[in-house]
Amino acid sequence: MTGNRLPRFAAGAGPQGNGRAEDAVTARTSWAANTAWPDPLQAVAPASSLPPPAAADRVKVLHVITRFIDGSGGNTLLTVLGADRARFEVCVAGAPGGPLWERAERDGVRTVKLERMRGAISPLNDLIVLAQLVRLIRRERFSVVHTHSSKAGLLGRLAAWLCRTPVIVHTIHGFAWHDFMSPRRRRFYQGLERIMRPMTGAFLAVAPQLALEALELELVRPGTISVVPSAIELDSIPSRQSTEARASLGIPLDVALVGTVGRLDFQKAPLDYVRMAALVAATHPRTRFVMVGEGNLLDDTRLEARRLGVEITFAGYRSDAARIAASFDVYVASSLYEGLGRSLSEALASGRPVAATAVNGVVDVIEAGSTGLLSPPGDPEALARNVTWLLDHPDEARRMGEAGRARARVLFQPALMCALIEQTYSRLLGLPGPSGALPSEGRPAFGA
Repeated sequence: MTGNRLPRFAAGAGPQGNGRAEDAVTARTSWAANTAWPDPLQAVAPASSLPPPAAADRVKVLHVITRFIDGSGGNTLLTVLGADRARFEVCVAGAPGGPLWERAERDGVRTVKLERMRGAISPLNDLIVLAQLVRLIRRERFSVVHTHSSKAGLLGRLAAWLCRTPVIVHTIHGFAWHDFMSPRRRRFYQGLERIMRPMTGAFLAVAPQLALEALELELVRPGTISVVPSAIELDSIPSRQSTEARASLGIPLDVALVGTVGRLDFQKAPLDYVRMAALVAATHPRTRFVMVGEGNLLDDTRLEARRLGVEITFAGYRSDAARIAASFDVYVASSLYEGLGRSLSEALASGRPVAATAVNGVVDVIEAGSTGLLSPPGDPEALARNVTWLLDHPDEARRMGEAGRARARVLFQPALMCALIEQTYSRLLGLPGPSGALPSEGRPAFGA
């Protein structure tokens, strides 16, 4: 193969390739042409004039995920929607609930709802789900089982190993533990991951820092993990600041707008966002603040805003959250821990300057002084200083946003993610595929 393009095996050159090859070439993410098997030859006549071809066997892939919603669910959705259907037959199994199931089914993806799947440890339910997965894998004879999230990663990989599935892959979107839980509980979760290590043929991490942490904790063997940036739906994200979204929130155009998108739960530290907002409002009284999302800390967050006397617009759940975020002058991520942060990636893609906490994979995409500013987690005063700096330096903030947008529009494209995943499958299955080397002119550059 020659030329700067994705090989057909990775790019979906079949009739249902979804235009991924063209998208990848446009974004200059072409692959080095290095494979042990040549490209398919051109047909000598149009397909419509030839007798119907025999149906080729496809590689059967099962994706197992705990909850098929947002975050890792959005990543998995784009993985199955972007799969090369000429070569892969994909299926998704996970807990019911959420709008992503309908989208996958509408696109022809097979789905299996695991009614007893739970996020928390539940011995009886977990045994039932394990038995269901074993029956499913044995009946369908999948060649690849690809797991996502902690609970599904444990049950899915164990079921696949019991069924002697040829290829078992696990994506690390984040970890089940963090520095704010007890050491004993943290060691327990890490121990479970180490038990699964020999059952896993390959690991994928959505950011370099996650891959490094997994290696340092001995959760993976050296040489078995690679980085696959988590894609986002770039076509649905405004590439410039959105003014229409402000009107839907009742916020005028002539005030600075600082906002965040995410669940209102412990991980996202919404109370730290409120405390940051109060500090910024004290010196920048015309600044408005928005929080998009719902969660179990919503009432506590409202109470904290009232206690501190800061006005915050609570927008609740919004299906157009990416469009709302594109209206912010500064995007804030106050998380205590984070795999990468899907909403953060979307904010970057819309050109928003970011003030974020320096946690996990966030430091791989937010380069301090280049695409945003970083502060320690759990420190609303430092976060407020960074937000204030961005508000006081609009030209520098604009250039940070432009740099972030340029990076995100290459790094988070679905074509790149799907090509890297299919490269892993083909390598483990012994099938021809891309070599995995990006030419230097197209290789995305990570920070930190």
